[in-house]
Amino acid sequence: MVYDFILLIYIFRVYDYIKKNEKKKIVFRVSILLCFPQVIGFDFFFPVGNTSRSISTSRSSSPPFDCETLALSHSTMICSISGEVPEEPVVSKSSGLLFEKRLIERHILDYGKCPVSGETLAVDDLVPIKTGKVVKPRPVQAASIPGMLGMFQNEWDALVLSAFASEQQLHTTRQELSHCLYQHDSACRVIARLKKELDEAKTMLANLERQAPMAASTAVAASASALSNGKRAAEDDALGPDGKKIRPGISASIITELTDCNAALSQLRKKRQIPPTLASVDAVERYTQLNSYPLHKTNKAGILSIDIHQSKDLIATGGVDTNAVVFNRSSGEILSTLSGHSKKVSSVKFVADGELVVTGSADKTVRVWQGSENGNYDCKHVLRDHTAEVQAVTVHATNNYFVTASLDNSWCFYDLSSSLCLAQVEDSSASDGYTSAAFHPDGLILGTGTAGAVVKIWDVKSQANVARFDGHVGAVTAISFSENGYFLATAAQDGVKLWDLRKLRNFRTLSLYDENTPTQSVEFDHSGSYLAIGGSDIRVYQVASVKSEWNCIKTFPDLSGTGKINSVRFGPDAKYIAVGSMDRNLRLFGLPGEDGAMEPES
Repeated sequence: MVYDFILLIYIFRVYDYIKKNEKKKIVFRVSILLCFPQVIGFDFFFPVGNTSRSISTSRSSSPPFDCETLALSHSTMICSISGEVPEEPVVSKSSGLLFEKRLIERHILDYGKCPVSGETLAVDDLVPIKTGKVVKPRPVQAASIPGMLGMFQNEWDALVLSAFASEQQLHTTRQELSHCLYQHDSACRVIARLKKELDEAKTMLANLERQAPMAASTAVAASASALSNGKRAAEDDALGPDGKKIRPGISASIITELTDCNAALSQLRKKRQIPPTLASVDAVERYTQLNSYPLHKTNKAGILSIDIHQSKDLIATGGVDTNAVVFNRSSGEILSTLSGHSKKVSSVKFVADGELVVTGSADKTVRVWQGSENGNYDCKHVLRDHTAEVQAVTVHATNNYFVTASLDNSWCFYDLSSSLCLAQVEDSSASDGYTSAAFHPDGLILGTGTAGAVVKIWDVKSQANVARFDGHVGAVTAISFSENGYFLATAAQDGVKLWDLRKLRNFRTLSLYDENTPTQSVEFDHSGSYLAIGGSDIRVYQVASVKSEWNCIKTFPDLSGTGKINSVRFGPDAKYIAVGSMDRNLRLFGLPGEDGAMEPES
């Protein structure tokens, strides 16, 4: 207080000294007001009644000047965006509003309009205002420590209120997001349930559609067989002394047909030459994935068997989802889905010109499917001669007969036209059942693989076991005869073994994977020039002689990510390779641009 009083006395003395000069008096008043606003009030130096009094000097011709006008002009120079005195003020021609130059230019760059009026605004519409470079005075609150503390407190309160509002908005957003996610999850579950009901309805409808023609065709077949052989029905139901069905057996006429076919094919094999259209080794080395087609259901993924009709370029697949699919590779379309089995389809084969398809399943049945004019395949016969899972189906070269192999330790020889089991051969020495089977290209030899790691060769005419190959570890999962008639390839847990049928011995073993990775598929191409092997990847070997080395010319990775290739087949002239694994996709490998297939629809 003493200091303020002394200062006040000093100010009054100085004021008396310069009161004779009006101009010096105004400068003095403004300086005192700006430096000590908390000590001297504004009205003390500029009474309200005299605020409009103009100040002029003899050396100045400026307009009248007063402090109220100065204060008013100072207070109106405020940016319409920031609310602060601009450093580089500009005025809009259209709205007359004042802005900070850098702020309004950034806003125009982002939005192209006035932030206040919303009118279209360009940078050319801004008029700069020239101002003197002055030092901004400190606000009244910043002239003392209590005022600064008050400013800081106000700023802190505003910050806390803003944070609180942000937290409330975040909480509301989280609630809305949670509600949206709940609705999305509910919608997904409803869609999944509807899809499942739709699949079940389609399956039931397909079964109902097939039961009616099946019943009619069975009645016609029964009546026809009764006319040709009145004892047919009795023979079907007749049981032998051991309680097993009595089979009619393979007749002499059928044996003659098989022998004639063998002789004709043997003569053709002697003149056989490698077709010039066969894919070269260099081409196979450049094979890559062409297409991937999702043919089977996702809830039970896995393609277990593949067969290719060479002339029509049709591909049949058997899946874990209990369905078989007939696929046209040229058009990239599914021709028909064969639904009827109750368990996985373990084997599928085309017959003759592709109008018939035979499938074997883990439901212990074999089904014969007849193609129709509209491209669909209808179930013609259901064969229930096995008492365990049917693991393999193989078709004879005459296209009039086929053989099925099962885990019930038996294989059955069927007449295709009547779907009658002519012979069921049981092997009492095999306790683990059959896991694979294939006809020799000439048709008089049948090869079977067992779950007990044994390969057996059968004479079809006498149904006698004429050779036995030991040496594998684990079930024999696949078996394939070469077109040259000399080589047999078998796959098991320990890899692939190559057998010379002339000397009945193993001449080469390909151990490709570790002991925990079985080889699931092995297949010679139609010319006998290449050998494809499927395990945890796909490998293609160039076929050589017994003494020469069989070289691996190409390895394809397992693109399904399952690590299990179930089936590998060569297309016509080995122009492509079809692969089925434990996902739902059929994959084709070949040379891009040379396969002639359509791209899959996305």
